[in-house]
Amino acid sequence: MNKKKADKFSKEFIIADGHIDLPYRLYKEGLLYEKNINLNRETIGNFDIPKAEKGGLNCPFMAIYIPSEKLEEEAYDFANDLIDLVRNLIKSNDKFNSAYSPEDVIKNFKNNQISLPMGIENGSAIGTNIDNLTYFFNRGIRYITLTHAKNNQICDSSYDKEKKWSGLSDFGKSLVRKMNDIGMMIDVSHISDDAFLDIMMITNKPVIASHSSPRVLTPGFERNLSDKMIELISKNKGVILINFGSSFVNSKSNKLFSQINKIAEKWRVKKKLKKNSEELEKYKDSLINKLNPFAELEDVLDAIDHVNNLVGDNFIGFGSDYDGLGNSLPKNLKDVSAYINLIEGLIKRGYSKESIEKICYKNFFRVWNANLQNHQI
Repeated sequence: MNKKKADKFSKEFIIADGHIDLPYRLYKEGLLYEKNINLNRETIGNFDIPKAEKGGLNCPFMAIYIPSEKLEEEAYDFANDLIDLVRNLIKSNDKFNSAYSPEDVIKNFKNNQISLPMGIENGSAIGTNIDNLTYFFNRGIRYITLTHAKNNQICDSSYDKEKKWSGLSDFGKSLVRKMNDIGMMIDVSHISDDAFLDIMMITNKPVIASHSSPRVLTPGFERNLSDKMIELISKNKGVILINFGSSFVNSKSNKLFSQINKIAEKWRVKKKLKKNSEELEKYKDSLINKLNPFAELEDVLDAIDHVNNLVGDNFIGFGSDYDGLGNSLPKNLKDVSAYINLIEGLIKRGYSKESIEKICYKNFFRVWNANLQNHQI
């Protein structure tokens, strides 16, 4: 009964996901400049058209991911290459269409098309020229994750032990104001706690956390959001898009994956391998198979429950991080065909149809629309 209802909801509602790393995955597969990329067939990745149709995914935000080692001009050029890749995907597959606003997504949904809006993950692509922000907005970018694994010219990273700016840099403060002005959503995932607090003092528009979960589930993991941060996002009328990753929703998984990464890094150095080598990935997978560090679907539901119990159901959405997590996704949530499992879990936990619709897309669209309102471009 619940499965049937979940299937019905997945077809009736738009399902939006704030963070899917398909562009970078295709780049790693050597398809950056491929003219025709056919996603109408099953692939080895987490996202393709058959999987999206099965799961009911209509609005996957394409993450234009810029690795932390790419700086200034290289980062800018790489962002443009990945944006071109997304545009090429839309040309290559009739099922896809562009989307620059919630209105576009709704129109595409009515035409049975999957929207591919975009967000840049790592503001290093902006460089130190604030006009690049408007340039990327005009290219279709609708949010920017201000940094990634390292401090950059905008702010400090949650992953970087040395905090360069103690929050936002002066340029970062100017950038946040400009983002508000032009209608670009501010993404607080990946940034340090101090950078987060600086943003909340400055912004006059609601923010998003495009792929983060509650820190209470993973104590000491700064990449996730503390209860205080979740409460501030709710006061700001923003939205927390829950990351599905095992190490984001389960403390034991978090520790095991951290252990796996440390062991693999020691092994890589000993073997004198590159960080992105295929041999290293195979070794990591062998450790994962041995240690079985995966979280459960229930852990992701617990993350949603925690935000709901803390601040209510108006501030929750999906930010899976599919195609960006490698072999670390929870059981029963291994690819984009599995949103139905999540919806079924929400039904079992007593969430109403109205609540589920808000979580699937309405909360995220409210924030997106609020940012676009009165924007100056």
